Amino acid sequence: MTDKIKNSYHTSKNFYDDILSKKKWWSKLYLKLFWGNTDDTKIAQNMLNYIPDNFSGKLLDVPVGTAVFTAEKYSRLKNANITCIDYSQDMLEKAENRFHKKGLNNIKIMQGDVTCLPFETESFDIIICMNGLHAFPDKEKAYSEIFRVLKKDGIFIASLYVAGELKSSDWLVKNILARKGWFSPPFETKEEVKQRLTHKYIILDFHIDGAMLYFRAKKVKEDIF
Repeated sequence: MTDKIKNSYHTSKNFYDDILSKKKWWSKLYLKLFWGNTDDTKIAQNMLNYIPDNFSGKLLDVPVGTAVFTAEKYSRLKNANITCIDYSQDMLEKAENRFHKKGLNNIKIMQGDVTCLPFETESFDIIICMNGLHAFPDKEKAYSEIFRVLKKDGIFIASLYVAGELKSSDWLVKNILARKGWFSPPFETKEEVKQRLTHKYIILDFHIDGAMLYFRAKKVKEDIF
């Protein structure tokens, strides 16, 4: 990953949460104009509902971002062992502050790169990747590392931008978000994501909301990308 990506999240740290959670009038307008009024809060809630509150295994959240959607859920996962990674130290600091305010002590926070995860093979029962795959420059390595550290029969939950679903989103990503470093090409279509997953996973859920895709899949194979 490049300094361009790190810098992009440094400059956006003060308005990142507002955009995702529609807290401001301009963020509502932005989402309506460019994302078809996609509801990121609803997508996040649907994804987190895949994880039962009594989950007691090991969970990896990469990238954790600011934990704007996940902090409340993690406060209910009292028996889980949670590891949160992000490339951006700015995002991590905001996430850590949220976890601290909730008094969470079962979460380990680490700065790191998804293309080189510092964990043994088959370490996690669940991996959640919220709004990350469209930001990772080396997508092949990111998918490979996620697959590697996920246990057999483990659950992979993710959301990402997919190309070809909404012209306004495609324009925004190509002309602004990718140039600024928030998103990184190449961008997959929903068909390409589905094809990729079927080589390694059983797809349990697969949904499109505007230009955003979210899914839940179970790892079933041991071969290598």
